[in-house]
Amino acid sequence: MNSLLKEFDTPFQSVPFENIKQEDFKPAIEQALAEAKKEIEEITTDSAPPGFVNTIVALEKVGKKLNIISSVFFNLNSAETNDYLQNLAQEISPMLTEFGNDIIFNEKLFERVKIVYESTLKSKLSQEEHRLLDKTYKDFIKNGALLSDEDKQKLRDISNQLSVLSIQFGQNVLKETNDYLLHITEEADLRGIPESIKKMAQLEAKNRNLSGWVFTLQFPSYVPFLKYSENRNLREKIYLASSQKAFKNNEYNNESVIHKIVKLREDKAKLLGFKTYADLVLQERMASDPDMVIEFLNDLLEKAKPKAESEIEELKKLAESDGIEELMPFDHAYYSEKLREQKFSLSEEELKPYFPLNQVLDAAFDAAKRLYGLQFVERNDIQKYHPEVNVYEVLNEEGKHFALFYTDFFPREGKRAGAWMTSYKGQYKTLQQNIRPHVSIVCNFSRPTDETPSLLTFTEVTTLFHEFGHALHGILANTTFESLSGTNVYWDFVELPSQFMENYCFEKEFLKTFAKHYQTGEILSEEKIDKIVESANFMQGYQTVRQISFGLLDMAYHTNKLDISDSVEDFEKNQIVKTQLYPTIDKTAMSASFSHIFQGGYAAGYYSYKWAEVLDADAFGFFQEMGIFDKETAEKFKTLLSKGGTEDPMELYVAFRGRKPQPEALLKRAGLI
Repeated sequence: MNSLLKEFDTPFQSVPFENIKQEDFKPAIEQALAEAKKEIEEITTDSAPPGFVNTIVALEKVGKKLNIISSVFFNLNSAETNDYLQNLAQEISPMLTEFGNDIIFNEKLFERVKIVYESTLKSKLSQEEHRLLDKTYKDFIKNGALLSDEDKQKLRDISNQLSVLSIQFGQNVLKETNDYLLHITEEADLRGIPESIKKMAQLEAKNRNLSGWVFTLQFPSYVPFLKYSENRNLREKIYLASSQKAFKNNEYNNESVIHKIVKLREDKAKLLGFKTYADLVLQERMASDPDMVIEFLNDLLEKAKPKAESEIEELKKLAESDGIEELMPFDHAYYSEKLREQKFSLSEEELKPYFPLNQVLDAAFDAAKRLYGLQFVERNDIQKYHPEVNVYEVLNEEGKHFALFYTDFFPREGKRAGAWMTSYKGQYKTLQQNIRPHVSIVCNFSRPTDETPSLLTFTEVTTLFHEFGHALHGILANTTFESLSGTNVYWDFVELPSQFMENYCFEKEFLKTFAKHYQTGEILSEEKIDKIVESANFMQGYQTVRQISFGLLDMAYHTNKLDISDSVEDFEKNQIVKTQLYPTIDKTAMSASFSHIFQGGYAAGYYSYKWAEVLDADAFGFFQEMGIFDKETAEKFKTLLSKGGTEDPMELYVAFRGRKPQPEALLKRAGLI
């Protein structure tokens, strides 16, 4: 029997990963699709007049089993994939896209939704019910329910092509990441690289049956090499490899994939009556149109660029003492680290022994307990998809079951780069119970070695808190409808909870509770903690400009600026020229591995990281005024998190803060004013 199709006979109906065979996925999805189609048919053939419950709520409940099975499949395809799953993704993705189109283009169904939308009095519905009705109707409209039959078919074709292309884009990036290695056989070529990084590289070589040391394009290997290697030629070599990912003259080149994706998105927007894809996307954002986004980014650029330029000047002076006449992008991490050490007597490497992974995770749990009364208890009786995954039961203030929380922290060949939060099961309410969520965070941190546990750089510490903030958004969800629950909010609001949690990493008293040496238990010195807090603004001008460049590039791709004859390399360089702080390097293009916008959900939305920073700086400023673990303030923020997408995000924010966010909070925190 296919274990995906049986009711999960596991604790909290958690996914029975260890019972699932990869051959189970396609038949399970086919059967779940057939069941979901029957559920749609039951709505459209209901003889009772269309009403909120028999149409809108019924539609909300369609495909619960399908959602769980497809979540499991696509999460595994990101975190633990192989050739079989990758090929299967190319088959399954169009099937699901087709089903989504079948719903939108079902005329009987849309007619019922339209009747309910036009005839239901708002006063008869709760806030959340009204939000669901509004969202359901608008989803039909924005996805083509009003199109002619001919245009509906065009839209189907576009959607199917896009679903395959985005998977192809990600697979090309993963393949190129896995295929590259920098093999070093001479110890002299490791000058400047700390012992712990050398040991990791030696272990990597050993795992590949090679002598010497191996560095890869995985974050925990690539970043320290750029940061510490004194060998400029090798720094250039690995930097070029990263900057040419999926942009080499081979079968994994993403240039044509980008052109196809951008053109199809443009065609989709025009079919739906929008000038650009960005206009289509920004209908449901706090920033409501492309002009507002571009103005926001340019305004921030104007404030940040002078600071960024002065930071680069400092690096150039350092590099000149090494005889370097022209500072290049592959020098940035190396001289930034040197400058950090010079300014703050602080190096990432010397801090790592104070941030073993388990300690940092416990600190995140501690913050959640102090803010929201949550407890995290490890469970060894819950199945997982890889031995390195850990599972925690989350208990609420009354000690009752509240959620499941999965963690997956180390790089593997079958895992895409980066860090993300995801879910296997959403939160929603039935008449009998509150179905609690199962959420997961996936990262790529430095592995433990034979001699040391996983030791995090301070950047990795903030990454863990960031993803944990997303997880808390999912865990604290408390809404009736799953489609409005947890992280199902406007995209430029979704980064608020994650970026908010990063602030705790720079709070002195909180840092003292967990920055302890993994061998001696000694607390990081007061002086070093002061330096961490002081260094919070280090290179903030540069980082801000870099993020703005990604945001502007994203908007350029999605506002009809890419011509069919443009090379991706030239287009990219032209669009971000005003954010350039270093000379450009030929035959490189970060666009070819810009997975956020071509594989993930950030198309016409990358600006949201900076947008949400305004919110998080302002929100955390409130906590600093009241006390960073103040119960009353935390209760207000918990309410904001628990309501998901049931209210307009600005209204939620004002209810929490008592006013709209003030951009000055971000500028002040970043040291830009």
